[in-house]
Amino acid sequence: MSDTGTGEELGARAARARALALLHIRSRATAAALLPAALAVVLFAAGARGFAEGSGWDAVRWAVTACAVVVLLVAAAVAIAVVRAKPAVSPTVPLSEQAAPDLYRLVRELAERLGVPAPSAIALTPDCDSWLEDRTHPAADRAAHEAASRGPSGPADGPGRHPGRRRVQAAPVLVIGSPFLWWMRVAELRAVLAPVVAGTGPSAHPDIAAARRFVRGLDGAVADAAEPGQGPLRKVLRLPGRFVGRIARVLLRSCRDHAAEMERGVAAAASTRAQAVDYGLRVVAQEQVGLAYAGWDRLLTRVALPAWRMGRWPSRLDAGVVSALTELSRRDRLAEGFTTRLGERPACDLLEEPGAADEAASLLAARLFHGGPAETGPDWAPVDWQQYPEEVVDRKWRTEAARLHRVLDTMGVPPASGVGPDSACAGVPTLARVVEHLAAGRDGGEELAAGISAAVAREEAQAPQPVSGAAGDVDGAVLDLWGPGPLPLLPLQPPRTGIELLADHVAAMVCCAAIDTAGAAPGLDWLDGPALLVDGERRADLGNPVLSLVEDGDPQPLRSWLASVGVRTDKPVRLV
Repeated sequence: MSDTGTGEELGARAARARALALLHIRSRATAAALLPAALAVVLFAAGARGFAEGSGWDAVRWAVTACAVVVLLVAAAVAIAVVRAKPAVSPTVPLSEQAAPDLYRLVRELAERLGVPAPSAIALTPDCDSWLEDRTHPAADRAAHEAASRGPSGPADGPGRHPGRRRVQAAPVLVIGSPFLWWMRVAELRAVLAPVVAGTGPSAHPDIAAARRFVRGLDGAVADAAEPGQGPLRKVLRLPGRFVGRIARVLLRSCRDHAAEMERGVAAAASTRAQAVDYGLRVVAQEQVGLAYAGWDRLLTRVALPAWRMGRWPSRLDAGVVSALTELSRRDRLAEGFTTRLGERPACDLLEEPGAADEAASLLAARLFHGGPAETGPDWAPVDWQQYPEEVVDRKWRTEAARLHRVLDTMGVPPASGVGPDSACAGVPTLARVVEHLAAGRDGGEELAAGISAAVAREEAQAPQPVSGAAGDVDGAVLDLWGPGPLPLLPLQPPRTGIELLADHVAAMVCCAAIDTAGAAPGLDWLDGPALLVDGERRADLGNPVLSLVEDGDPQPLRSWLASVGVRTDKPVRLV
């Protein structure tokens, strides 16, 4: 037997052993629930045969019977909670075979080459990761079953059925990171997906499938018990529900180690099986995975997040990641032969309508990482990259500049020197007013930072709260995967400090003054987000002069920078 076959067999054997251990936990829990009932039956049988007579034995029999009834009721409640609980499902964009026939064909051929069942369906996630997800739980959403029925593997008793074994459910869904489709070439995507698709083999084993259903049911029961009460019946049953949830939590804790080891065995077996498929290319493709993750993170935190905060969501994030990674490779010289690689066929060509898939994944990313609404509206509209500088960057700077001057008005800060309180220019917002106030002393910087923090907190509290909703499918289907949990599920950044907010607002005021008085323009940098363009070139040296003013009260570096650009601090600035 080859080393590959030996490694795969060892991983599969370890996974099956852990699966049996999980099923033994389920069996022991069932036996513990039936033990008082069995004891009661024995006592009644002994009394009927005349071996245990008398008032003392009668009392014991009825006490054991009462205990058995209580235990059976609790066990039934736990069993019902586990069966009815809806396991956690990752928010994704379902992708039907009609929307991506070439992608389904690639995955089907890959599964055939690996000798494993093909995934039942394909979905996209706005993240740099790929995995298999079982959505065949009885309580799973109906749309997930419809998506699975459109998959390439056919009915559930097709490739997933083994002779001589009981019928197993459909193969899991293949979830693919949407940035991979736009950044990777077709051959690279196939190499990256090979170990993931290989995992459908162990997933088809009855013991592993049953163990996973048991663990997912326990996890869903614990989550259901932790939900706040909704409706009168739910509130009445809150206390019993929490008791059932505690029992499920104890069982889940006892399964934790076995479940982790089972998944490690499954991953080891799948990885070993996939070694024979595009192994050399997979090494190169893994380098692209790391590069894609770096560019995706920069695009979300530096480019998408400012737009989301302004009530706009970029509708072509995946296309943007290509531009971001191209710029990153150009600056850092990360890849040789970069131009040649981009000449190969991108994986997004495997989709019938790449733009529709990109838009759906972009909206889902806004939901996951920012908590935006599920649908577009007056305060939540898509924005193209060509419109980003005007509709996001310029609006962001002017909104922050307006907030800065509102706080200065609240603090009673006077106009800039040379402007009297009765002058017609007394209420006109100027950059000179901001610079003179911050240069006056450390205390006035701290007070201004606190005022801006309070203003931002008030505005965020008054903003409409996101609600659970549905993620749109690129071909019209809808899959409700959010549940009652708070959004965003994966926030990108921790809260900003008052000094950081103040520095952002002062920089925004400087940019507005540069645009209005020196002919500068708002721009977009793919790696750093909003950018100030002076004579068509990006000025990236504004940060340090602003920090010197905000943190140290030293206005000289900023005044030198303003003089080099030609900004007039005494001229009025247009605000939102």
